[in-house]
Amino acid sequence: MSIPKEPRQLMINIMYLVLTAMLALNVSAEIFNAFKVLDQGLVKSNRALDFSNEPMQNAIHEAAKAKPSLQTYAERVDPIRKEAEAISDFISAIKDSIINTSGGYVMDPVTEQLTKELKGEKDTDVTTRILVDDPMKNGNKDGRGEELKSRLLQFKSEISKYIDEADRDRFQTEIAVNVDDETWREAGKSSWSHMNFYQMPVQAVIPIFNKYINDVKSTEAAALNYLGKKVGIGKDDVVLSEFTVVAAPEKSYIIKGEPYKADVFLTATAGNDSGTKIELSVNDRPLRLDAKGRGQYLVNTSETGRKTYTASAKVYNPITEKTTSYTKEFSYEVGERSVAISPTKMNVFYIGVDNPVEISAAGTNSNTLTASMSGAGGGKIRRAADGTFVVTVNTPTRRNDYAQVNVKAEGLDVSKKFRVKRIPDPIPQLSNSKGGVMSSGEFKLQNGLFAVLENFDFKADCSIEEFRLVRVPKRTDAKVSVNAGGTFSAKSKSLVEQAIPSDKFYFEDIKCKCPGDSRLRDLGLMVFKIK
Repeated sequence: MSIPKEPRQLMINIMYLVLTAMLALNVSAEIFNAFKVLDQGLVKSNRALDFSNEPMQNAIHEAAKAKPSLQTYAERVDPIRKEAEAISDFISAIKDSIINTSGGYVMDPVTEQLTKELKGEKDTDVTTRILVDDPMKNGNKDGRGEELKSRLLQFKSEISKYIDEADRDRFQTEIAVNVDDETWREAGKSSWSHMNFYQMPVQAVIPIFNKYINDVKSTEAAALNYLGKKVGIGKDDVVLSEFTVVAAPEKSYIIKGEPYKADVFLTATAGNDSGTKIELSVNDRPLRLDAKGRGQYLVNTSETGRKTYTASAKVYNPITEKTTSYTKEFSYEVGERSVAISPTKMNVFYIGVDNPVEISAAGTNSNTLTASMSGAGGGKIRRAADGTFVVTVNTPTRRNDYAQVNVKAEGLDVSKKFRVKRIPDPIPQLSNSKGGVMSSGEFKLQNGLFAVLENFDFKADCSIEEFRLVRVPKRTDAKVSVNAGGTFSAKSKSLVEQAIPSDKFYFEDIKCKCPGDSRLRDLGLMVFKIK
């Protein structure tokens, strides 16, 4: 894949790659906000390109009037613009379809006006369904992503036709529109669209589409600039009118002791070889610029907290012979590494159920984080699909014994102790009652006993394994049935159906079994008086 030579385009590509990589980590609100900021910058950059491309078209037509031989270049302007408009409209249509299908925009309840916030910003199903060509789903070939890839390649080919054959190869390697059609195969993905869009949140896909539109407009600008040079418009004649200072840090949150490193440069620049002169500084300290007009700000960090700096740019316009200054403030956060290990439901681990645990490591890459179990309890830990962890244990801990969760990450080695308990004893019930008075009609409708775990936050089912049913009629000998399982046996059901007012029924020696139990639990006695 070719590397763009314009600082603005290189900045956009770098930010896009960085944010896409961040998406592979735990997706936080800050990352979604970063995608929103990137998207706003792309939209603004697209407007700036439209603003600069429009006068260039008129300038080419005017300059071509000088010689009849130059008319061939002027005649290429309108077809180039139409090609760019067509694919831009196509990309926008897919983008609008994704937004609308995911619920559109959020309405402000006060002004009753639509905001720029997306209802389905975290929806991954819509993007996968609309964009991904998934051969696993009955050979579905309706994914718009492959159509997008085809249209981008077609646009690149069509635009290149308006470049002289001698310059065509170089032009194709330098323009922004490009499709990497090899990496997805090396990565073992089913298609280009599967690699780029599968399970991507809507908020992450929107700036990708705006980037493609930006690539199209940049390619259009490159083609117009080429035609401009052919008809005699000098490089100094094309000076972009909108500028903004940009700082692209390697990290926005760094650890004490690490250096803060950021590229500071001017977007929408015409380049150092265009006659436009650029000076960059941070806190009034000049920066040395590279060939692409970028300066690097490097400062050591020794204290934690929020840090700010002011970046300034001075731009000399060779056409107006005026110098314009631009200033903007940036900030970054310096923190220290730390780890938090928190059970999401209880202060202990329970045998027989999955115990979810949240492990957060501030200031370190979560992909480098590993967790293990040691100590008592026979525990094991695994990472769940949502990034949290699940602990399973099989032996209760004794006094002063603990199960231990161990977390290791870059520069960190932390442990936390937990007690291990059996699931609490459930409560036996008949209907919705734990004993007492019950009408004969309701009593005869019951099919057996069941166990209920009250005030227990985990999903666990305990089963009644056996009990002894005793019917004590008034002035008559008691009748007994030993019942296996929670459901009434035929003999027990017969005793239940004989119930009449003044009878007493005893449910004795109730035994149950809960997940993780190696032996039965005794749940005691229930007594019912029939009315």
